[in-house]
Amino acid sequence: MRSSVAASAAAHSIGSQPLLLDAADGRRVSVGRLSIPRARGSAARGYTAPVSVRVYVNGVITDRDSAVISIFDRGFLYGDSVYEVLRTSGGRSVDLDRHLDRLRRSAAAIDLAMPVSEALGGAIAETLDAAGNPESYLRIIVTRGAGPITLDISAPEKSSLVLIAAPLALPAAELYERGATIAIVGVERTSRRAFDPAVKSGNYLNNIMALAEARRSGAYEAIMCSPDGRVAEGSTSNLFVARRGRLTTPALATGILPGITRLRVMEIATAADIAADEGDLRPDDVRGADEVFITSSIRGVMPVSAVDGRPIRDGVPGPITRRLTELYARFLAEVARGAA
Repeated sequence: MRSSVAASAAAHSIGSQPLLLDAADGRRVSVGRLSIPRARGSAARGYTAPVSVRVYVNGVITDRDSAVISIFDRGFLYGDSVYEVLRTSGGRSVDLDRHLDRLRRSAAAIDLAMPVSEALGGAIAETLDAAGNPESYLRIIVTRGAGPITLDISAPEKSSLVLIAAPLALPAAELYERGATIAIVGVERTSRRAFDPAVKSGNYLNNIMALAEARRSGAYEAIMCSPDGRVAEGSTSNLFVARRGRLTTPALATGILPGITRLRVMEIATAADIAADEGDLRPDDVRGADEVFITSSIRGVMPVSAVDGRPIRDGVPGPITRRLTELYARFLAEVARGAA
């Protein structure tokens, strides 16, 4: 789900009013008034209000305003947690197995106990069912749990599981038609020797400050470099460039998150006879590319029209980007049909 947060779990108006969510491009998006069927399963509760945001906290499903977690939970106190973000297509979770595999790898990397696979799968199904959305944004969070205020990771007795299911709010169509703008920022990606960016943790200040710098310059997304100056990744996306008909994305060894959509797009490109590989990129390689696009679980494939205020070629999405956007849409359609 490269994990991009395209729709926040916070709804700004619920009940009989339009349900509004924050979309990835900063817009307030109306997702309508959706009636929710009564949820099934032991963790679900009966709901009558037309609210389509549901939150699961340690076995209990409730609405966003009733969901609570201890202020002594280490996810709140320290960002001591791992998480995933994904979407559905046709009501089916997209690349769920891959997201859960990465969640387990992240948890193992920080010695965090994960819920039993069957229990986690059941909780996800119940939460999505309780939300009842035609399409959902799903956030899966595992924290180290509550305990004494100490950095000692052995202090908590039990991890916490939180799931947030909300209506899927996609970025504006204009971003796909005209392309997004990105800025290569001064905030560096965390060194692998400090904390491996391959771990998708709740400790997100590195990304937050990078995006803040990009937004101050008027850009949609930030692109960070590694401490040695190689281009790494976006604040909530992976990066691809096309040069002379060949795709390149920063190598995992650069110190990046192994994006789920990044991998899926590389597979789709290879199947379509589009040359795609990993490699080292420098900022000028991005600025001088024939095409640039970013990927994440919510965005899919999003073209980039300008880098650091300068247009990429003629400033419109190029042929490889358009082709991959089409092929990724076909993949989502296959998921919706249960064929992928």
